[in-house]
Amino acid sequence: MLKNGPAEFGLVTRVLHWGTMLLVIAQLALGLRIADLEPGLSTLWLYGLHKTLGFAVLALILARIGWHLVSPPPPPLGPRGPAFWAARAAHWAIYALLLAIPLTGWAGSSATGIDVMIADRWTLPPLVEPSEAAEAFWFRLHDILTKLLMALVTLHMLGAFKREMEGDGTLTRMLKGRTG
Repeated sequence: MLKNGPAEFGLVTRVLHWGTMLLVIAQLALGLRIADLEPGLSTLWLYGLHKTLGFAVLALILARIGWHLVSPPPPPLGPRGPAFWAARAAHWAIYALLLAIPLTGWAGSSATGIDVMIADRWTLPPLVEPSEAAEAFWFRLHDILTKLLMALVTLHMLGAFKREMEGDGTLTRMLKGRTG
């Protein structure tokens, strides 16, 4: 089943979830790698790859939001206590960060004065005027938000494993679409 049901995640939601997860992990690894590099002709392609994957993450999260408007996900499992509301807040924060991080990267790249290119083919319009102060600000914000995302994703994963070990079926439902 492609669409979400009242108690199950459809195939589209699961593909968007796991595809986003794979791209985010790749981005985090690549971002950590390029943070330690001196920009140069031999490493320029890594920066281009990071930008391209960043826009892919942005496209996937926008697609996921759009899909959830068309096919709302089933309600979360479990009681509506403090842990439930903390998990909901973390989900919303992850969505917000998956929107904000690519945009801050785009702004930081724009501030360098160098064209922001996707897949070495499409030039995007700059979001901000070139300046060293803007470049430092946007890339610092990009870094802070990315670290916050890493923390929230870690908590999200730990929470999913904990709930699965407790037998509530949350992780199984995101893997198979349904519990059991």
